[in-house]
Amino acid sequence: MTILDQIIKTKKIELNYSKENTSILDLEKFPFFNRSIISLSNSIKNSDHGIIAEHKRKSPSKSIINDSTPIQQVIRGYDNSGASGISVLTDEKYFGGTLDDLIKTRNETKIPILRKDFIIDEYQIIETKAQGGDAILLIAACLSEKEIKKLSEFAKSIDLEVLTEIHNLEELKGCLIDSVDIIGINNRNLKTFEVDMKTSKSLIKYIPNDFIKISESGLSSHIELEELKEFGFDGFLMGESFMKQKDPGLELLNFINKLK
Repeated sequence: MTILDQIIKTKKIELNYSKENTSILDLEKFPFFNRSIISLSNSIKNSDHGIIAEHKRKSPSKSIINDSTPIQQVIRGYDNSGASGISVLTDEKYFGGTLDDLIKTRNETKIPILRKDFIIDEYQIIETKAQGGDAILLIAACLSEKEIKKLSEFAKSIDLEVLTEIHNLEELKGCLIDSVDIIGINNRNLKTFEVDMKTSKSLIKYIPNDFIKISESGLSSHIELEELKEFGFDGFLMGESFMKQKDPGLELLNFINKLK
């Protein structure tokens, strides 16, 4: 069983527990559920750098990254430094996040928020809106084409934006649909957790210009981003290179200042 298989198995158990304890009707009564969504895709398009800065305490590949800097401090730092978007890991067992992190983030910023988790059910999409998110992540490696279509269309029906994450050409084919706004090429193989930048460079030419294109994982230098921009990327999802510092927001600011 791969790490991804283990995560999805755990997610199904967690999902059943959540459904038993909080109904969809309850979620729809949350204060954030009826707020207007802030467009992540527009924010990336209107940015000089397109960086989605991520809050991530740990990961299966790196163990603890930063579990000491309060999330409010991290988010304020990202906000003040001019992030195009903020990605919040809400998986608890493997990444140390919680849904409460989404609420805390929404209370600290007006920058668009991406909920990053392993979404396999419409319930999680309703959760995302109820907790203040603006966009969801759908990972093609753990969803069928039919599921991507169903979940992305449902997200759009409640005004959330959709970022689909791919790792190869076969996964991409199921994501080229009207209900997807952003396509992210993940340089990390979710089965082995190995990182290869060639993944982004080789796949971007197959993504139509109708979609916002971002590169994810393993990015750590301004030279890498400048090179990837030349390949046609609009934005980048970065987390570990900022979060491993005591002041992630300051690290983001310094990074942006180094870009051309």
